[in-house]
Amino acid sequence: MRLSNYFLPVLKENPAEAQIVSHRLMLRAGMVRQSSAGIYSWLPLGLRVLNKIADIVRQEQALAGALEMLMPTLQPAEIWRESGRYDDYGKEMLRITDRHDRDLLYGPTNEELITQIFRDSVRSYKELPRNLYHIQWKFRDEIRPRFGVMRGREFLMKDGYSFDIDEANARRAYQKIFVSYLRSFKRMGLQAIPVAADTGPIGGDLSHEFIILAETGESEVFCHADVLAQPVPEADYAADLTPVIDGYTQYYARSDEMHDAAKFEAEVPADKRLTARGIEVGHIFYFGTKYSNAMKALVAGPDGKDVPVHMGSYGIGVSRLVGGIIEACHDDEGIVWPWAVAPFHIGLINLKPGDEATDALCEQLYQNLTNHNLDVLYDDRDERAGAKFSTMDLIGLPWQAVVGPRGAKAGEVEIKNRVTGEKQTVALEAAMKILSQPPA
Repeated sequence: MRLSNYFLPVLKENPAEAQIVSHRLMLRAGMVRQSSAGIYSWLPLGLRVLNKIADIVRQEQALAGALEMLMPTLQPAEIWRESGRYDDYGKEMLRITDRHDRDLLYGPTNEELITQIFRDSVRSYKELPRNLYHIQWKFRDEIRPRFGVMRGREFLMKDGYSFDIDEANARRAYQKIFVSYLRSFKRMGLQAIPVAADTGPIGGDLSHEFIILAETGESEVFCHADVLAQPVPEADYAADLTPVIDGYTQYYARSDEMHDAAKFEAEVPADKRLTARGIEVGHIFYFGTKYSNAMKALVAGPDGKDVPVHMGSYGIGVSRLVGGIIEACHDDEGIVWPWAVAPFHIGLINLKPGDEATDALCEQLYQNLTNHNLDVLYDDRDERAGAKFSTMDLIGLPWQAVVGPRGAKAGEVEIKNRVTGEKQTVALEAAMKILSQPPA
């Protein structure tokens, strides 16, 4: 992509309304613009990151056996009344009435609707298990939306739902998503800590939040430091995943809302106690037959008798992750994107557009990199070098490749590692090899 043809409205100054790093940098880097309180338009650079995160989620969900679908944002109020949850969300739920005086709501989550779809479609235990998910915009009318996309009113979320014949199978489904989330976050360049969590209005007796550590996180995390050393497993979902889950859950790990100070001190040696701030980026629940009982989602069991299915619910904050990654991955100059979610892998900077040798080497490098399926943002603008460097540091692409008249005559490219700041000048062929891989 040539920057001269791209829409990238960067800001030089910090916006006064931005209180945390991710909000400030997303506005400055031209990723989003506020439409109204807690509601944002996603500009091209931000949308590229959002889509890359969603693609990783989709790939890992497919490996875990989940099937993607898409449910509507508006739901009939009657199914929420049927489950008994219509009033649980209070004023956070946006309620509307259509021209026929039918009560609707803008869905904050989809347990009721997916249960209705399931009960109308599945009749026998032979059709189980099922794990369905979608990635959809949701709305919760936060009383004080703040921190940009970290606590907005409209947000993009992956929510999935499992259906099984009994508790044992349902807990295996829970384990698969537990592992898939660990893998998803690792691919995004994050280390997520699964912590015991409150089930809240969704219900159930088993729940974990996935929290990434960041100084500006809303939650306080208390855990045994060894939980950070647990390996992220391979995607062998046919295997018994209990040892993997036990490897994480054997250690004390809770956020402030579930923290038990006495238990923490009793179970965790003083030299292993970790207290830090964190950001919730995923939440999973097993809630048994709460919704299937209330909404009569029954299947014929092996003995021919109807039984309620056991269900689980699994959420990932896709848009929230954009802010979360920035909170965990930035420096004084701007964002530092992990390779897998970077909007572009390489920022190619032409220091003197119009110079024949410089233009030729930049074009050759640009074409070679794009032909190797690398995402390149080519700054071909007639702009000051300092402005170009500042923009590239701000938007945080993993590699910067700089070509000027002197280097072009020698067939050389200066490469900067955005993570470490290290620079090296190499020939074109060597530059291709370096830029084709994530920075070390």
